[in-house]
Amino acid sequence: MDEGQYYPRLVGPCRAAGGTTVLELRGELDILAVSVLSDQLDDLTGVQGADLLLDVRAVTFIDCAGLSLLSRARYRTRQRGGRLRLTGVTRGGSVGRLLHMTGLAGTFDTVSDEDAGEPAAGTTGPAEVTDGAGTAVA
Repeated sequence: MDEGQYYPRLVGPCRAAGGTTVLELRGELDILAVSVLSDQLDDLTGVQGADLLLDVRAVTFIDCAGLSLLSRARYRTRQRGGRLRLTGVTRGGSVGRLLHMTGLAGTFDTVSDEDAGEPAAGTTGPAEVTDGAGTAVA
């Protein structure tokens, strides 16, 4: 496998929107992806009070290594007084299925795709955050 072809497709644009860093993850979140993404996520989650939104719509596969990556990012962000949210999580999608199967769906804050688009478009209003069951949380 050619590194030059595989690695750039794991991460889409990373942008700041109203104080929130939005990172788009793509492709397969497996052990290889974790080895590539862990340093970048550690940099983003190592900042005090970081507000990180991970867009997982384009994730086609996730295994326990990918889930561990997301869990570590969530833990590091919370330890530093920040927040990590996921967008693009659907029950039929790979991330949503794994979170549901492992019982972790309620442990990650999720944002609907419509609300996730608001900060990227330059609006400053807060997005509604829901837990894995779709219940709004503060």
